[in-house]
Amino acid sequence: QVQLVESGGGLVQAGDSLRLSCAASSRTFSSYHLGWFRQAPGKEREFVASISWTGGITYYANSVKGRCTISRDNAKNTVYLRMNSLTPEDTAVYYCAADSTIATVGVSPSEYDYWGQGTQVTVSS
Repeated sequence: QVQLVESGGGLVQAGDSLRLSCAASSRTFSSYHLGWFRQAPGKEREFVASISWTGGITYYANSVKGRCTISRDNAKNTVYLRMNSLTPEDTAVYYCAADSTIATVGVSPSEYDYWGQGTQVTVSS
């Protein structure tokens, strides 16, 4: 069982930056692929970014490519999402997720086994 706890969300203005963090409880954290997803009111949960267990492979949604960076610190059991040039369209609850299957690095919510509770990001115009 893996517990994931997100932090770092908040209310910011358009153009600002944020760094989200997700701390994991599992000692096997370093063997999991990890992902960030978001869900805006009335919309389905969508992929934002993912990173392989080694950190060597990353994927980004087209909507955030060039503005976001996913990274991980396996010594701290933490994954990060740095977001720059935020727009109101980035407003959502952001979730981190872990994939314990060590298959391909996923971009779909169905590929992830464990989820955090989410952290709200609100971007005002």
